[in-house]
Amino acid sequence: MTEHYKPSGRTVEAEVLESSVIDEGTFRRVLLKAGRALAQPALEALELMMDSSTPPQVRVTMLAALTYLLMPLDLIPDLIPVAGFSDDLVALTAVVSIWRNHITPEIKNRAQSKLNKWFPL
Repeated sequence: MTEHYKPSGRTVEAEVLESSVIDEGTFRRVLLKAGRALAQPALEALELMMDSSTPPQVRVTMLAALTYLLMPLDLIPDLIPVAGFSDDLVALTAVVSIWRNHITPEIKNRAQSKLNKWFPL
């Protein structure tokens, strides 16, 4: 089926798939798998910051780096080619370094448990 859409006065033609073409069960499994893949590192980071054995300076550094990555304002605007992403790269490197040096099997297990509860297989 072909549908027409007129954003800002232009006509755009798009082919729309019928619902009978898409296997909803397969689509749901793909979305769940994608959700699990995105949620796992976030849950591990959360568990790392909440773990009582994580040193306070590690918690603060990780929280600051993650906050900086999520903030819309940068020290160096992302619109500047190459240099614009260098500050983001520094923050991301800090998060990965802290993560690698402080994540424990117990933290991973707690995150995995939440992941399984939130995204059942």
